[in-house]
Amino acid sequence: MQEVSIQFESANPVEIFGVNNAHINIIKNYFPKLKIVARGTTIKAQGPAKELSVFNEKMGLLQSVHAQKNFLSEGVVEQILMDNGAAEQATGKEVLLHGAGGMIIKAKTVNQQKIVESSFKNDLVFAIGPAGTGKTYTAVALAVRALKNKEVRRIILTRPAVEAGEHLGFLPGDLKEKLDPYLQPLYDALRDMIPSDRLDDFIEKGVIQIAPLAFMRGRTLDQAFVILDEAQNATKSQMKMFLTRMGSSAKFIITGDRSQIDLPKSHMSGLVQAVRILSDVKGVGVVKLDERDVIRHPLVKRIIDAYDVDNEE
Repeated sequence: MQEVSIQFESANPVEIFGVNNAHINIIKNYFPKLKIVARGTTIKAQGPAKELSVFNEKMGLLQSVHAQKNFLSEGVVEQILMDNGAAEQATGKEVLLHGAGGMIIKAKTVNQQKIVESSFKNDLVFAIGPAGTGKTYTAVALAVRALKNKEVRRIILTRPAVEAGEHLGFLPGDLKEKLDPYLQPLYDALRDMIPSDRLDDFIEKGVIQIAPLAFMRGRTLDQAFVILDEAQNATKSQMKMFLTRMGSSAKFIITGDRSQIDLPKSHMSGLVQAVRILSDVKGVGVVKLDERDVIRHPLVKRIIDAYDVDNEE
């Protein structure tokens, strides 16, 4: 059994290991085959050489981030640990932005980087792939980056209000209370990237707008970064309506998962049709992600693989 020892430069161990060793617990969960002990600002690990090599690499990244920011958060620790290394093979490895609490936000896989590059080149991008591949998160990061760089004046995030066969009329509350659960993933991504008080101010002033797809009808979306999420649940007419909302100096990203269509069988997904007929149009980019881009819990990738095998059978 081998051992490595990593020394962090800090006068305060809580900065490195988190309150009640929260960061250490995340690291231990990621490296179950290693015996990990933290004392002072030193972290030691014992175990198989292959695991220790990966551990040493990840700890080096954490050291670099801490040296630059004098700060580590649970989100940053998880982000570094979950990065499967594919981003290092991608071109243009620049940080998209620094999020709330100093979180570094960048493309983490080759295909996420393709979304970034395609958005820089095209005004309309389709990002298609299974759950957990970071489609929405990458799109929201690009939108926030554009807003911070004053490339657009507002961000508009929208989703079809169709989920798992449920109907809005049966949900309690007023219209906003009925719709917010469907839009929650968009709020979650924004809170990673913008401090809460600033985000609330942006939403109140209409700089950031989050609304169901039906509310887009009749609007002209100019000088805006617009994201249509869960687009597989948009009908053909809804998709055409949305695409024709594009105004001057606008950027559109459309994300979806063709394996999770919740529309009635009598309705064709507008996403499937749009990708088919627009993929060769100048100014339109299409990026396809797969299970190699999954950056959630490692079990998510195995779940996707199992469902793919069952569908083939």
